[in-house]
Amino acid sequence: MSKAEHQDAPELSADELRELDAHWRAANYLAAGQIYLLSNPLLTEPLKPEHIKPRLLGHWGTSPGLNLVYTHLNRVIGTRGLDALCVWGPGHGGPSVLAGSWLDGSYSEIYPDVPRDGEGMERLFRQFSFPGGVPSHVAPEVPGSIHEGGELGYSLAHAYGAAFDNPDLLVACVIGDGEAETGPLAASWHSNKFLDPVHDGAVLPILHLNGYKIANPAVLSRLPAAELDQLLRGYGHDPLHVTGDDPAAVHRALARALDEALDRIALMQRSAREGGVTERVHWPMIVLRTPKGWTGPAEVDGLPVEGTWRAHQVPLAGVRENPEHLRQLEAWLRSYRPEELFGPDGRPVAEVLACVPDGSRRLGATVHANGGLLVRDLPIGSLDSFAVPVDKPGTTMHEPTRVLGDLLRQVMQDTRTRRDFRVVGPDETASNRLQALYDASGKAWQAETLPVDEHLDRHGRVLEILSEHTCQGWLEGYLLTGRHGLFSCYEAFVHIVDSMVNQHIKWLRTARRLPWRAPIASLNYLLTSHVWRQDHNGFSHQDPGFVDHVLNKSPEVVRVYLPPDANTLLSVADHALRSRDYVNVIVAGKQPCFDWLSMDAARAHCARGAGIWDWAGTENGGEPDVVLACAGDVPTQEVLAAAQLLRRHLPQLAVRVVNVVDMTRLMPREEHPHGMTDFEYDGLFTADKPVIFAYHGYPWLIHRLAYRRTGHKNLHVRGYKESGTTTTPFDMVVRNDLDRFRLVMDVIDRVPGLAVRAAAVRQEMADARTRHHDWIREHGTDLPEIADWTWST
Repeated sequence: MSKAEHQDAPELSADELRELDAHWRAANYLAAGQIYLLSNPLLTEPLKPEHIKPRLLGHWGTSPGLNLVYTHLNRVIGTRGLDALCVWGPGHGGPSVLAGSWLDGSYSEIYPDVPRDGEGMERLFRQFSFPGGVPSHVAPEVPGSIHEGGELGYSLAHAYGAAFDNPDLLVACVIGDGEAETGPLAASWHSNKFLDPVHDGAVLPILHLNGYKIANPAVLSRLPAAELDQLLRGYGHDPLHVTGDDPAAVHRALARALDEALDRIALMQRSAREGGVTERVHWPMIVLRTPKGWTGPAEVDGLPVEGTWRAHQVPLAGVRENPEHLRQLEAWLRSYRPEELFGPDGRPVAEVLACVPDGSRRLGATVHANGGLLVRDLPIGSLDSFAVPVDKPGTTMHEPTRVLGDLLRQVMQDTRTRRDFRVVGPDETASNRLQALYDASGKAWQAETLPVDEHLDRHGRVLEILSEHTCQGWLEGYLLTGRHGLFSCYEAFVHIVDSMVNQHIKWLRTARRLPWRAPIASLNYLLTSHVWRQDHNGFSHQDPGFVDHVLNKSPEVVRVYLPPDANTLLSVADHALRSRDYVNVIVAGKQPCFDWLSMDAARAHCARGAGIWDWAGTENGGEPDVVLACAGDVPTQEVLAAAQLLRRHLPQLAVRVVNVVDMTRLMPREEHPHGMTDFEYDGLFTADKPVIFAYHGYPWLIHRLAYRRTGHKNLHVRGYKESGTTTTPFDMVVRNDLDRFRLVMDVIDRVPGLAVRAAAVRQEMADARTRHHDWIREHGTDLPEIADWTWST
């Protein structure tokens, strides 16, 4: 029975109730059929073992509840003319969303080989969780979806991301009681403090409590009703409760709750947009309690199933081998009375489709779930307006992210009317030197403000919350619905979203293979406050491994850039913000670093992805004796300082300096579209000369990327090796053997003939490291020759 306090909405008529129930029964039949049936989809003959799939896969338990929501959303979308999208949190309930899109016709429009008739129904059933078919989860292949169901916890953040800057959109979000226990979901409840009722759409959370997860009770379902209500009100929602197991009563109660919720949403938006009301609103939500596996087998083999954890996946197993299970399955499927729901040709009858909205208002056809159809190019001006002047390499310094902040401010300013660009981050926008953004937009904030607060703005488009999960979810939802953005984060803590970026990369990889899904704007990470300049925060803030994690993923999707200075950062960011269907990881420092390249040189260098800095080397057009390679801003500085030392102490040595901006250039062309051929790689790094590579992150990544190259045996990599603490900036590189003195020693150790000839030089370098060690412990600062160093030839 409904526990909704408000009963003002008109009751369903008898015809409406009959039509809703017909659609719901049809969806339940289709969901169960996908799990079990290989053929005989309309049960035109008694079920036989050969009609059953040999492997039964899927999740029945959540499906009836999802079907119920799909059915009722159809009704309100149609009667109210809503522009709506639904995020299906219990994404393992794939049979339901597939059933709903097949019933509304959108599935057959995208996949004409699965028509909305008996032949198509058989294909719909056969392909589900079947080799060469479709996954059991809601996935990119499913029309109307923006949310991968393979991992739980992200639905509500995705829903809010979709609603930001979408003022006419209603985003319903079904939250399963299993995913409601996850950390990401728990933090996402606070998203309502950032939703602007003037410029954003509305999110309607529907917390679906069916009591159990795979094998255990769900926490929220076991809370006393009053305690759960208080919890949700504490999150800032005004819940409407619908509970029951009688279909007719639940249909009526859910219809009332949806009408009440949508009336409240319309009033709140109208009050803010037309009445100028600025007080924070408490948005409605629905708590829907129905039995797990509702309408399925009540009991199997003497054990209760419906309403228990046993209904979670496949309630009846071994149907091919167990005649009693086969009999129960047939009785279950026939309980939906499919002969009333589908004509002799398998087409849904008019009563089943009466609640289905028209055209693009159908949940399976909403353009917002195919955001690439909506995305527009960002207005990015000439980089020359933001570039720093570089007359001579290594003589001036800038903070790269502060320079980038000016570009982002201009993009934010130029999208102030169209509102399709956002920057998200966990409370670090200013810390990461991007505060120029505040000149164009403040930080979104709907909660209480105090006189001491700065840059808070009810209509702001900079999003900050100290939850990397929520930031990631917001941005994914925003991008998937056709907008642009950037995620700024401390390098060490972006690992918190490792699993989330996995899912997004998988989504993009699959979507790229679906011709009907248009490319969306790329997911762009700016990782700063990085490992080499977290000397003040210490070991806990020092971890460059996100790059390793991302480069394990689908090559056609991932890109990693390590710009060495401000102008190369501008060039890389310009490329990333214009790109489509990628995950771009940019690692750049916020501390002052040397300017190496003019803007024109930076463009050319970034276009190459890796190249020789001839002004820094001493090969003079000949063959080098050694290659000094670098990737990252601090490693670049140390390599150039080492090159300068070699020029001074070993002037006869031919040194080549190579800088790598695009890490995927190191991969073979066969493994990544940006990868070098062997011919290119050998031309750059040589096939037989020592290569000393100073790398920003864990050194073994470079070996992994280059292990098949001819000259790999000559490759020696220095990088971060988990030696960190609170110390001076230069001591960080010394601790990890990435410093200039160590690099010179590596050259002497690896170039044939230098071990004896340059023994005195090597000793001088070792002594310099000892002198550094003693100096910082006495003075607490780096050696003057390090702190005051500049490049010169």
